[in-house]
Amino acid sequence: MPRNYRVAILGATGAVGAELLALLESRQFPIADLKLLASPRSAGKSLRFRGEDILVSPVESGCFNGVDIVLASAGGSISKAWIPEAIEAGATAIDNSSAYRADPSVPLVVPEVNPQTAFEHRGIIANPNCTTILMSVALWPLHRIQPIRRVVVSTYQSASGAGARAMEEVKLQSRAILNGDDAVAEILPYPLAFNLFPHNSPLNANGYCEEELKMVNETRKIFGVPDFKLTATCVRVPVLRAHSEAINLEFDSPFDLEVARTAISGAEGVQLLENWEANRFPMPIDATGQDDVLVGRIRRDISNPNGLDLWLCGDQIRKGAALNAVQIAELLVEGDAVLQGDRASAASGAAS
Repeated sequence: MPRNYRVAILGATGAVGAELLALLESRQFPIADLKLLASPRSAGKSLRFRGEDILVSPVESGCFNGVDIVLASAGGSISKAWIPEAIEAGATAIDNSSAYRADPSVPLVVPEVNPQTAFEHRGIIANPNCTTILMSVALWPLHRIQPIRRVVVSTYQSASGAGARAMEEVKLQSRAILNGDDAVAEILPYPLAFNLFPHNSPLNANGYCEEELKMVNETRKIFGVPDFKLTATCVRVPVLRAHSEAINLEFDSPFDLEVARTAISGAEGVQLLENWEANRFPMPIDATGQDDVLVGRIRRDISNPNGLDLWLCGDQIRKGAALNAVQIAELLVEGDAVLQGDRASAASGAAS
């Protein structure tokens, strides 16, 4: 009989933490006990789960004792500081930060793409960057049919990627501008309301920012293609919580448009949204609160006979972060149930 798990959410009071809590409830994750962990300043708050108020505890030594699965979304420095202790206590950590993504010994998992790698973990499974997750889910159905040789992607990233405080800042800036006042930027480096700017993550010597290089390196790891060719330009836009991406794909030979649409339509975690007569394709407001990545405007690249263009939108907090982490946890539960079934069958056979 499947067992229930003792789960901890590290960073429970943040935007992704709140979504993790909601998803664990709505997807009926098998929980025996739930710990909500956050910084000392957030300790003492209570959050609702399955009709009960659960007190938020400070992350501190010993807090992972007895925990089976840790869902971490509190930032890279927090993950580096506390996940080793969680593993030492016997837990498996699914980390939403960038702390462990580049570690060759840590699986980087998108369940629709490379679910088998989750079972290669040594205590840590990394959740990819939001833009990488959304793109991977959309491209994998095509890559399986005909390997992609090169990707050129431009992202239009919402404020939610910088956290709940950035989302609130955009609202305040919008009100200020509409009232004729100056927009004040404190969380983000520049005003985002009625504005946009290249992603403000640190720049590398090659001119790419860290956000762009995450897309390159993480896609290579997830697809299992170390020399996968991809170039990215990441832009922050005044949208609250859904990212968009314009993607140009190059193959070795022409890719039939109807085959591409059929592949996208039948893929797990993706929805095709196209109305060419109405010029209606995915928008952030369509994707907000949705689990699936919305893909549309699939068309042939008129500059390259072997090229396709497509457009996607996906909820950054949901599939871009919390949902992907919960789906990884569900993989572990499913695998554990299979192992338990095998053990039960073996025991039954031995008894007979």
